[in-house]
Amino acid sequence: MRILYYDIDTLRPDHLGCYGYSRQTSPNIDRVASQGVRFNNCYVSDAPCLPSRVAMFTQRLGIHTGIVGHGGTAADMKIQGETRGFNVTNDRKGLVMALGDAGYYTVSISPFAQRHAAWWFYEGFREIYNPGKGGQERADEVIPLALDWLDRKGAEDNWFLHVNVWDPHTPYRTPEEQGNLFKEEPAPQWLTDEIIDQHYKSYGPHSAHEPHGIFEAINKENPSFRTPNEIKSRKEFKEWIDGYDMGIWYADYYFGKILSKLEELGILHDTMIIITSDHGENQGELNIYGDHQTADAITNKVPMIVHMPGESRERVDNGLYYQCDIGATILELAGGVTRKKWDSISFANSFKECKEAGREYLVVSQNAWSCQRAVIFDEYILIKTYHDGYKDFPEYMLFDLKNDPHETHNLADERLDLVQKGIALLNKWYDKMMSTSDDGIDPMQIVLREGGPFHTRKLFNVYPDYLDKTDRPHHAESIRKKHRRD
Repeated sequence: MRILYYDIDTLRPDHLGCYGYSRQTSPNIDRVASQGVRFNNCYVSDAPCLPSRVAMFTQRLGIHTGIVGHGGTAADMKIQGETRGFNVTNDRKGLVMALGDAGYYTVSISPFAQRHAAWWFYEGFREIYNPGKGGQERADEVIPLALDWLDRKGAEDNWFLHVNVWDPHTPYRTPEEQGNLFKEEPAPQWLTDEIIDQHYKSYGPHSAHEPHGIFEAINKENPSFRTPNEIKSRKEFKEWIDGYDMGIWYADYYFGKILSKLEELGILHDTMIIITSDHGENQGELNIYGDHQTADAITNKVPMIVHMPGESRERVDNGLYYQCDIGATILELAGGVTRKKWDSISFANSFKECKEAGREYLVVSQNAWSCQRAVIFDEYILIKTYHDGYKDFPEYMLFDLKNDPHETHNLADERLDLVQKGIALLNKWYDKMMSTSDDGIDPMQIVLREGGPFHTRKLFNVYPDYLDKTDRPHHAESIRKKHRRD
């Protein structure tokens, strides 16, 4: 069997047609979804980019690998120590090595390892192609490498090809000559002018007042021709979201070229196709625009579409899964064997029987822009904040994901019963993770000791002064008071 893993950075599922989006951002992805399984509740365990891909490709959660952030100690894998062998021991092999053991020729086309100094990522790949721009590539710079490889080796059997594009990630850089396909279409209606006005008067990295970041706002820099400097109304929000959606469309457009190549080679229907992302993207939710800074449902929820060879009908799975669970499932479906040290669970038997499975609850984390853990259970998410990353976050936030998917109304003070249930599940998960940890060390505590979330460590000395200068002195005082010991 052949396996194509199309990895679209920063892609939230609800901006794809197959997940119900009104704009035509994804005709090629939708085509695959119409003949495969669409997972509606798939979450990365640890966000954003670096810890997310660690969890997927090692099949272990960040609390066990040690990688939960983007810098400092928490951006490197825990050292195995005296039990480390001459090579990777069988129970610690990751997804790619396990596929190799199952007879697959493994190939990656991605700048990810270079971008994050994530050299462990190369483990198990037989061929590696780095486009060389550290995540600033457009799809037209990545996909030709994939097409060339398919021309040379695609007709062979038993390969795993990982193709990674970055177009939905800021700065939005779809070529200007592509225009704006969504110029005449309204932006999502949930974000009203009233909400935007509240956001603009509030604060935080990548909030409506400074959507490109704090230092960019101070220096009056705008890294993208497709986005405004501030978001004051739905007019600017539409311009912003058009840039994001054009990035999705561009990634989908070039995905169509891969599908055409598979069809040309006569192997399209003999190829397992997986479409997913490393994390979602807040676009106004919790006053974050164009970034992935929380352990909320928007940042951690990802699309997951799996098309099996010979499959021709659409199926929807509403079970609750970690993304790495789907990785373990795919491995077993491909004839591989999961490993003892993995935190993932394979649901291959349920998948083959077309039955929903999934977990009772999930715990997800963020430590790059804030320090948070959240538990997703029933139809709710409870987010606990340990360091707010200089955002206006209370310690606990509770949201009804069914009736309030954009997280506009915090229920924590109204539903103490659900808060207590969520806390109990967090504690249950934590105890289990610590009991199965190699060293008993929680990497979040390391992040907090080293100065808090990596991307906000330098903000305390500059952000309050900027808030003073932009007529938000009460917010500046709040930050100084809350974080005076940072």
